Amino acid sequence: MSTGTAVVNPVLRVAPAAPAAAAAYFRASLVFHADVSDVAAALAADGDPGFVVLDSRSTEAWDQGHIPGAVHLPTALVPEQAEQLLDKNVPVVTYCWGPGCNGATRSALALAELGYQVKEMLGGFEYWAREGFAFETWEGAERRDADPLTAPVGAENCGC
Repeated sequence: MSTGTAVVNPVLRVAPAAPAAAAAYFRASLVFHADVSDVAAALAADGDPGFVVLDSRSTEAWDQGHIPGAVHLPTALVPEQAEQLLDKNVPVVTYCWGPGCNGATRSALALAELGYQVKEMLGGFEYWAREGFAFETWEGAERRDADPLTAPVGAENCGC
């Protein structure tokens, strides 16, 4: 005998948003975030990508590995040094270590408060390296094999 109370699984316990609200939310997310693969593709394409990449980590982290061509500006120094290193007419894509670090978010906030257009690169340096993209260290250029949990082996992109 049914008691009349349907059991709802944890995924649907809170109903999905209406399609228009979901579209607005996901559009807003793309306004604020960039994907590692998309950043890499834009940097690898011929010509100016239309943005600058900013590494917001410490000098020790920068020396360990960073995206080629990135500007190094630790988060704490953004308010005093951004205008010397960055053009307010060029959007900035910030990154830090990875998903467990909010340094890129804090840098993006500081830059936005200074009047810069800014996005945060999701995944940070961790996913840059894990997806097999080249990076620079204090010893020179380096590249690791793509981690099959983050990028398809042997493919140019994830197809997302």
